[in-house]
Amino acid sequence: MTKLPLLALCSALALAACARQAPVQLGPDGLPLPVAYTITARESAAIAPRILGEVNALRAASGAPPVQLNPQLTAAAEAHARDMSAQNRAWHFGSDGSSPIDRVQRAGYAGRLIGQNISETYENDIATLNAWMRTRDTRDVIMDPTARDLGMAWYQEPSGKIWWTLVMGG
Repeated sequence: MTKLPLLALCSALALAACARQAPVQLGPDGLPLPVAYTITARESAAIAPRILGEVNALRAASGAPPVQLNPQLTAAAEAHARDMSAQNRAWHFGSDGSSPIDRVQRAGYAGRLIGQNISETYENDIATLNAWMRTRDTRDVIMDPTARDLGMAWYQEPSGKIWWTLVMGG
């Protein structure tokens, strides 16, 4: 009697292994197209601490002091991420003409703005941080030894597109 259920299980596994896998879609460059990353409520709470940990690990490896999450910088980053979505373009100026300096002052940050990194993507926070680290200008913002504070925010559209903003201050 135990052979029949075992045989049925083996047959089901064999059939599942033969099932067609969705083909990977390739872009014009021959590389796989990214799959949209969805930020769930649970994931949302984990992003800023995860980015803080990764940034501090990168900074420690180069001898730079750690940074801490700052609520005013995070508020400025969040406002800008939403505004970039409304404008449908990744750039450093707000729809009201505000600069990153204007936004951190408006949010009540008393320190000095070091820089702002932005991204328009369908990828997660770590892939975005990796992209910033591959480019000198954005890497310099993250690794600036005078930085003490970090603000990190995003806005995800219903289409899955994510607008990321990281702000560093000192």
